[in-house]
Amino acid sequence: MLFLKKLLNIGKFLLYNEVVFIRGVSVIYHLAIDIGASSGRHILGCVDNGKLFLEEVYRFDNGTKEKDGSLIWDLEALVFHVKAGIKKCHDLGKLPKTVAIDTWGVDYVLLDRHGNEILPAVAYRDRRTGKAVEEVSKILSQQELYSATGIQKQAFNTVYQLWCDKTDGKLENAEHLLMIPEYLSFKLTGVMKNEYTNATTTGLVNAETKDWDTNLIKKLGFPEKLFKPLYTPCTAVGMFEEELQKEFGFNCEVILCPSHDTASAVAACPIDDRSVYISSGTWSLIGTENSFPVLSEKALRANFTNEGGAEYRYRFLKNIPGMWLFQSIRKEINKSMTYDEMMHLAMGSSFSETVDLNAPELTAPKSMINAIRSLSGKNALPLADVLACAYSSLALSYKKAIEEIEAISNKKTTSVFLVGGGSRDAYLNRLTASLTGKKVLTGLTEATATGNLISQVMYTYKLSLSQGREIIKNSFEIKEID
Repeated sequence: MLFLKKLLNIGKFLLYNEVVFIRGVSVIYHLAIDIGASSGRHILGCVDNGKLFLEEVYRFDNGTKEKDGSLIWDLEALVFHVKAGIKKCHDLGKLPKTVAIDTWGVDYVLLDRHGNEILPAVAYRDRRTGKAVEEVSKILSQQELYSATGIQKQAFNTVYQLWCDKTDGKLENAEHLLMIPEYLSFKLTGVMKNEYTNATTTGLVNAETKDWDTNLIKKLGFPEKLFKPLYTPCTAVGMFEEELQKEFGFNCEVILCPSHDTASAVAACPIDDRSVYISSGTWSLIGTENSFPVLSEKALRANFTNEGGAEYRYRFLKNIPGMWLFQSIRKEINKSMTYDEMMHLAMGSSFSETVDLNAPELTAPKSMINAIRSLSGKNALPLADVLACAYSSLALSYKKAIEEIEAISNKKTTSVFLVGGGSRDAYLNRLTASLTGKKVLTGLTEATATGNLISQVMYTYKLSLSQGREIIKNSFEIKEID
């Protein structure tokens, strides 16, 4: 049996079957700042004896707010909470060596030549892009856009948001465009770097060249100076700015993880060529991992996307409204029930009809309950049946998406990895297994933070993605749904 020993300045590592074991070294912490559309969290991670251990140290609520008729992100609050969670690490005496930030995709911050924000930072659920889709299509057809970028058509894609900014004159003084996680990294370091996986969600990155598509950018009349070089995950951004070092009480290196949260979640999935993943959060992102983009007419018609992944892998996936359904319903009932109570209420219903989850009525309804009732054609539907309809519709969407993946990618899949917060929902897991007929596996409820952290481990210890995934397999109990 052959063992390969490798000495680094941080201690001794033993690599065997691509599993990394750390022996006899002091604990090295990494901090994942994982921010979703409804909440954010700071999770410390460290590798010990070949296993990754996680510890949540800070959590905060996130969400859009309405201002002057627009849905916007509160950047000041986001920066405050990012800093507060870092300070918490100091309070605990657990100082991270590296930190990385991931968030949702498509949204961005514009800055002028002095690095000042050009506000507001409009959220993707704002309705401003309705006319933009039609106007952009007069310049570039959806087929032209798709053949270049491989990104599915969504009214909230960055390309349409930027068109709105152009027509509103907001781009006139803009010098920089930073996606949300890279903006937050900039606020920590003073360094501007955009990351590849999140940039692909803009609909302006060429799928083949893996760089900004200057042809599309020129045709749309966007200022080329906005689109600075792209960097891959596991790239250094910089150290904390001097004033922040004093504020936090320590210094730390900020790096780029796969900063689109789904890219981090998929990086954490121990998948193979016959696997489908479902990253279940506010959205359900369902897809497979490819080494090449699928830009066919079939993929376009089925509205699949080819988003960038770690090590330039392609996330061939479809966006489906996910736990947003249940988050909205719970908010509407003033959080009078827990998610578990809502789940059990749905399980007690015999209602089996479904609705189209991609219906525009479900994008940002004032009442999710009434929107589901209206789509079902039953305006007096009790809450239990509304919830049952949401569950059945979501599981059926999974089944249809998997069938499309197999037909378009010409591959037969055998397993489904359900990861993310939504994978805690036992009823949805069982419905998914029943409807798809696949082996459904769970065990990575914090998949996004795990992928964020494993990229930091890869950066620190110079590991490949396959080696990082071996650590994950060694660290978490993967369970098959009965």
